[in-house]
Amino acid sequence: MDERAVRRAIARMAREIVERNNGTGGLVLIGIHRRGVDLAQLLGDEIEKSEGGKIPIGSLDITLYRDDLSVIGPRPVIGSSDIPNIDNRAVVIVDDVSYTGRTARAAMDHLADYGRPARIYLSVLVDRGGRELPIQPDFVGRHFEVTPAEDVAVLVPGEDGRLAVELRKTERE
Repeated sequence: MDERAVRRAIARMAREIVERNNGTGGLVLIGIHRRGVDLAQLLGDEIEKSEGGKIPIGSLDITLYRDDLSVIGPRPVIGSSDIPNIDNRAVVIVDDVSYTGRTARAAMDHLADYGRPARIYLSVLVDRGGRELPIQPDFVGRHFEVTPAEDVAVLVPGEDGRLAVELRKTERE
């Protein structure tokens, strides 16, 4: 997906989020580090452009909530989380790619430390399938059929200097 295609997907997802929430009242966007943070900001900008008013946007580092922490090593790099008030609000967790469902599970576990949302939604730019947990995104930019020999790379301006989605060959099969 080139930048135009990604921006179209984000605009559509922003409309779907507002429609599902019956407006912007009580809405909070939380991006998962790293690329989900940029995507949450892009969604927030799109919602602000179409609806007016700012939506609270936060960021979430799930490192300590992962179920594969032992695989990462003895000294994982931990970033900060910046979470606005989520009590009794509709929280949209924003990530770049949905795959096994484990990242979304870790994000929900971490959010529970900050409060009790009225509702949690999951928004991803790309759904590549391959779930290991019964977690499905509510808002999807695009579904990709991905083989075990491929990875999905979401590129965002804050991390990569441009906005795009690419399929890349991997070493594993």
